[in-house]
Amino acid sequence: MRRMPNLNALRAFEAAARNLSFTKAAQELSVTQGAISHQVAALEAQLGVQLFERKNRKLLLTKVGQRYLPAMSEAFDRIASATQELRSDEREGALRVTVMPSFAQVWLLPKLKRFRDRSPEVDVMVLATERVMDFLQEPVDLGIRIGRGTYPSLWSELLMEEFILPVCSPGLLTQPPGLHRPADLAHYGLLHDDAGEDHGHVDWAEWLDLVGAKGVDTNRGMQFSNSSFVIMSAIAGEGVALAKLGLCIEELIAGRLVQPFGPIVPMNRSYYMVTTPEKARWPKVRAFVEWIKEEQAAVPRWPRPGDEHLLTRP
Repeated sequence: MRRMPNLNALRAFEAAARNLSFTKAAQELSVTQGAISHQVAALEAQLGVQLFERKNRKLLLTKVGQRYLPAMSEAFDRIASATQELRSDEREGALRVTVMPSFAQVWLLPKLKRFRDRSPEVDVMVLATERVMDFLQEPVDLGIRIGRGTYPSLWSELLMEEFILPVCSPGLLTQPPGLHRPADLAHYGLLHDDAGEDHGHVDWAEWLDLVGAKGVDTNRGMQFSNSSFVIMSAIAGEGVALAKLGLCIEELIAGRLVQPFGPIVPMNRSYYMVTTPEKARWPKVRAFVEWIKEEQAAVPRWPRPGDEHLLTRP
């Protein structure tokens, strides 16, 4: 077991000895001159030696202090160097991105090759989890979260707003009696998104109440704990889903899903990029943020609330 003096006392001695001034040491360490004097006195008492002496109002090192200073300076230089190397490794190592599993599966992963082609020097580690990770305590550089955008002490930027809409497979539209209005859902299976990560999600009961549709039993149908599973089930023709537009828009554009009728309902949550202010300045984080913003900007616009003339099939 190492027997060492108090680290703050050693820092006070090293700064005062190097500057030959308690005043300059206090400025360097952002403490008072009295604190430096107290720490040095405590160190001298613990070591049983005198490290400084004053002559003609000048602060001088004793012979013991002169022998002690090089070792202390070397020790603090090595600590500073190791810390700098660690921080450099953090900046230049793999970019660790935490995302919800559904967002990772249907939005991020299909696009990730384009980021690797654009920034081959940055390796990406995708941490797909519903748990909100702590940027200060856990090894994560950037998060994509769904929320209200209130993240105290963190940097955040809106990635995209989110909306809820009914979707189904094109083949389902050809099955009698036909999907022409919300009340027709009484004759079709409902697919439920019960993902725990999705606070603010509009469920079937709320959506049907908003459109004034009656006679639809919202207790029946399959339930899923992952939003991507809901979309996959809808594509397979298992029923009609209430899906997140941001996660299914490319399936709609490709024709693998269709919107049988409106309306589209806004969620009270959106997708945000989140990290610490320090990490937001790291080159690898900036590169990923700029890329993902460009990817989102390139997604074609789907009709939104206010575009009612586009929301309902003829």
